[in-house]
Amino acid sequence: MDIYYVNGAFVEEDQAKISVNDLSVIRGFGVFDFLRTYNRIPFHLDDHLHRLERSARLVGLKLPHSTAKIREITLETLRRNSHTESNIRLVVTGGLSSDGITPGDSPQLLIMVTPVKEMPPQWYSEGAKIITCHVERFMPGAKSINYIPAILCQREARQQQAIEAIYIDRNGYMLEGTTSNLFAFIGDTLVTPPCNRVLPGITRQVVIRLAEKEFLLVERDLHKDEVRLIDEVFLASTVREVAPITAIDSIKIGNGTPGDRSRKIMALFRDYSRSYPG
Repeated sequence: MDIYYVNGAFVEEDQAKISVNDLSVIRGFGVFDFLRTYNRIPFHLDDHLHRLERSARLVGLKLPHSTAKIREITLETLRRNSHTESNIRLVVTGGLSSDGITPGDSPQLLIMVTPVKEMPPQWYSEGAKIITCHVERFMPGAKSINYIPAILCQREARQQQAIEAIYIDRNGYMLEGTTSNLFAFIGDTLVTPPCNRVLPGITRQVVIRLAEKEFLLVERDLHKDEVRLIDEVFLASTVREVAPITAIDSIKIGNGTPGDRSRKIMALFRDYSRSYPG
């Protein structure tokens, strides 16, 4: 059984508990981060910890420990599990509140380690479909536990045999997926929405660094009306890694198969991650 860390103790998954009066339960107040291991080493752990700290700061939530301490606890939790490769979820809850809405001084730290599950191989060999949803994420720079819009959009995606839903703002600009970042090739230029408009994904950052060595990369707003001009699309995320997209809503991308440039990015990321930390 998986071993979790819950506010000072390492416990088996079925013994992991927090108070029903925690603000994460009664108000949905909390932040989290999510990463995985390669070669049993947490992928860019410090970057994820910095993002967790930033998320907490943006929503006004105090971390229960320094990032250095959380790093230490994370590594110990990982050590107590024996998966070949692991997913790691870091959660900071709002803790108890004197009036049921005002954050107090007892945030809780939860660290959950579970085995990595491989995604369907046909996503990468044949490509996959995504849909668009007219939703704007509240405070996109913070990775909060409020995922109601994402859950509703994901449900719609599944109903349409799509693997992800892309948020579109009120002006028609494509932003990011519910759990991924969006990249598009228009000709030989790789375009991705700017960092101040989306959650700064860690996999996104890695992809940008790898791609800049091979292609012209531009961070700019990408309007939904440009979809028919797009030659290739892929998503970047911890779970999906680099996943080629061959349809957006009812529009086929390129010739309907993963393009050569997307395959190049996939190979670059695969080589980088599989040899991590190199």
